Amino acid sequence: MMEERTYEMIGDGRNILVRPMKEEDAAAVALLEAAVFSQPWSRQDFLDVLKKEEVLYVVAADGERIVGCCGVWNIGGDGNISNVLVEESQRHQGIGRLLLQTLLTWGEKQGITAYTLEVRASNAPAIHLYESLGFERAGIRPRFYKKPEEDALIMWKR
Repeated sequence: MMEERTYEMIGDGRNILVRPMKEEDAAAVALLEAAVFSQPWSRQDFLDVLKKEEVLYVVAADGERIVGCCGVWNIGGDGNISNVLVEESQRHQGIGRLLLQTLLTWGEKQGITAYTLEVRASNAPAIHLYESLGFERAGIRPRFYKKPEEDALIMWKR
């Protein structure tokens, strides 16, 4: 299991704690995901995934409030990043970057040598973030997303 870490946000000076997600976080994360995604995971989906040894989900907490989440699945040395979300009012403050950097650091310690993720083709801010972390565009998954239907851009960091 990974250690808890506190990061000070440059900009507004808040301390954001990035830590492994716990079972008691599942309801708050599911609510946050429902506010962000058109096809959100349920509380039970998060509880189920937290039981898997090859998976790490982390949350970003501002005090007691969870403002972000993301996870990585270690699949034979490849990291599949999923559920990258930040509360809408908290975006563009570095929280998504902190979450992803935490997962990348953990993944290296677990022997992950490459990472992949899917992102809506129209999500320019997320694509920019992923590219700034070394991800490259590798392909398209046609009509991957629903509500609204949209292609996914496949990205890899090797």
